[in-house]
Amino acid sequence: MENIYLYMLIALAFLAIADLIVGVSNDAVNFLNSAIGSKAISFRTIMIVASIGVAVGAIFSSGMMEVARKGIFNPGEFMFNEIMIIFMAVMITDILLLDFFNTLGLPTSTTVSIVFELLGAAVAMAALKIFSNGGDLNQLVNYINTSKASQIIFGIILSVIVAFTVGAIVQWISRVLISFRFEEKPSWVGAIFSGIALTAITYFIFMKGLKGTSYADESFKLLGGITIKNFLETHVSWIVIVSSIFWFALSYALIGLAKVNIYRLIIVVGTFALALAFAGNDLVNFIGVPVAAYNSYIEWSTSGLSASVFPMDVLATKVPTNNWLLMGAGLIMVLTLWFSSKSKSVVQTSIDLSSQSATKERFKPNLLSRLIVRLTTSGTEAINKSFPKNFKTKINQQFDQSSIGLAQIPAQDRPAFDMVRAAVNLMVASVLISIATSMKLPLSTTYVTFMVAMGTSLADRAWGAESAVYRVAGVLNVIAGWFFTAIVAFTASGLVAYLMNLNVQLMFPVLLFTAFGLLINSSLRYKRKQKTENRSTFKKSERRSIQGVINESANTIAKVLSRGGKIYNSTIYALAQQDLNNLKKNKKQIVKLSDEIEALRDDIFYFIKSLDEASVSASNFYIQILASLQDMTQSLDFITKMSHKHVNNNHKKLKFNQIKELSDISHTIDVLFKDAEEIFKNKTFEEIESIRAKKIEVENALKSNISSQIERTRNEESSPKNTTLYFSLLLETKDLMNASASLFEEYQKAHQNSAG
Repeated sequence: MENIYLYMLIALAFLAIADLIVGVSNDAVNFLNSAIGSKAISFRTIMIVASIGVAVGAIFSSGMMEVARKGIFNPGEFMFNEIMIIFMAVMITDILLLDFFNTLGLPTSTTVSIVFELLGAAVAMAALKIFSNGGDLNQLVNYINTSKASQIIFGIILSVIVAFTVGAIVQWISRVLISFRFEEKPSWVGAIFSGIALTAITYFIFMKGLKGTSYADESFKLLGGITIKNFLETHVSWIVIVSSIFWFALSYALIGLAKVNIYRLIIVVGTFALALAFAGNDLVNFIGVPVAAYNSYIEWSTSGLSASVFPMDVLATKVPTNNWLLMGAGLIMVLTLWFSSKSKSVVQTSIDLSSQSATKERFKPNLLSRLIVRLTTSGTEAINKSFPKNFKTKINQQFDQSSIGLAQIPAQDRPAFDMVRAAVNLMVASVLISIATSMKLPLSTTYVTFMVAMGTSLADRAWGAESAVYRVAGVLNVIAGWFFTAIVAFTASGLVAYLMNLNVQLMFPVLLFTAFGLLINSSLRYKRKQKTENRSTFKKSERRSIQGVINESANTIAKVLSRGGKIYNSTIYALAQQDLNNLKKNKKQIVKLSDEIEALRDDIFYFIKSLDEASVSASNFYIQILASLQDMTQSLDFITKMSHKHVNNNHKKLKFNQIKELSDISHTIDVLFKDAEEIFKNKTFEEIESIRAKKIEVENALKSNISSQIERTRNEESSPKNTTLYFSLLLETKDLMNASASLFEEYQKAHQNSAG
């Protein structure tokens, strides 16, 4: 029995590594989104700067999460065996919960998750102890630090409201003063902005990055014999004034003499600062619990007492963490930063929701998002009426983007927002987190950075009539996810603790292997999903000539033919077999294909904008082929939905002759689409004429089958539903072939014209 705790300690070490990986994947959004979204510097440079920040932050980390030891519960009320169950429950729940959010691509707070997991597991263990002793739940206050949970909830609400509001106000003022043509402003304007921004970021590094380290409590003669922590707290004004003068002078010199883009420098420094603070403070969210468990095990193993009678008062004292352990954790974080594809997915969510240009919206509008947009629009219009016309004209000029030529930039090179907004994101997030740290308010870094980005995007008019309802829905989804984190973390951790308490020797290995199994399965599923998306995702045309569009769009058409043919054949086969599961899968597949075609249509505006006068015919061709592709997906959508509805409603199965006729057509279409796919893959467009015979064969078969079904209906058919379905399938297949033929003819004509 005693060895079980050694095994649990070893398991906690592996869980800590897993938690570091999934935690960094989640929190990378905090310090990467501004730099990546603005494309101010190369991705490689961003990663190097962030890696240095993470490494430095980890080395100088205080290394001990006090909330894991005594912040949530009173450790003296629990015995060693109970503490180990609590810690194990927390770590198992944490990696699964964070991985779940990472897989969805949603940012969540590692602080909130760990706190509510500790709270849930501690409440479960305390309740078990109380009930076993015949007590009641009123005694929970003796075991649990009840004020901590209310502080965290207050921190969530405060983070959302304050960060969003302040971000919006600062961005609006910055844009009014600087506009989108910031590079044309005098040197002193950039120097002042840089002085303010870099002062805020520097103060943030001191307050959030250095103040919490183990070195902050050491005294230095240079500081008059006081500690770094006391110096930072008592010389705030002096630090701000000196930093402002230094950064203004340096920025002015760099702009005037070296012609440096000062906004790029702000983004580099800000990215480093947030990465440093993340590693220096949030690192303990991932290793704090295992380290506390290790310290507990060392104390218990030397006590000579049984695990069930050894009280954990030792956790009430602070114990520093080994520096080698911190360096190892920092190395894991840096490697995860470079190689985790899930971290990029989480970052992309934040960037998409704050993008200045049109992007594929990830979230669907809901009733609440529509209501918020309508109320905000009405309120804004009412406020605008109270301002003079000249004032509104002047303000609108500052927000005018027409002169920056965003639509002329290819989509893959187009920044989601400009460097001014990226700098404001970093500056405001730094200031708010610094203030919260000095006031000891439990603000989450994730909440602050995300909501600041949302506030600045709103103020920058990125949420226009085209996107507002989707962006608001996205923000509401993310916020709801934060509260969902707290509820699920509390409940799941408590359940795991309860199960382990029933029989720790049995449930410990079962739950541990289950957790790792789910984690591995999630990773494999995510990789399969990424491979599928990479194979199927359509490339938006960026070429400006007709020949360029022909060649570039050929791959898209090949993919549509491949996927469309598979969906059609699978649907006919599943209908014949009455296979409801496969019919449901086909419905999902065609919805996904339709969405991807729709995304291409949404990009037509930017495609046409990027064309010169000599290439207008390219846009006509591009619009025509997209229309044909959409007609094809609409026909397939109708076929899959009708087939699924028929089987789902338990209507009569199609007759043998009907199934045979459909199967013959399906086989011919399969051959036709595969031949056409090869033509478009290899770009041998002169061979398009060769597939005309197969098209005529399908058309003749459809006409013959329609006549046969009319005859069957008059003489022998007894099922109206059966007849309706069969005619619908034949007619919609005819429309599918017409859309395909139109696509082929358009391509053949364009190819001949460009070749001639």
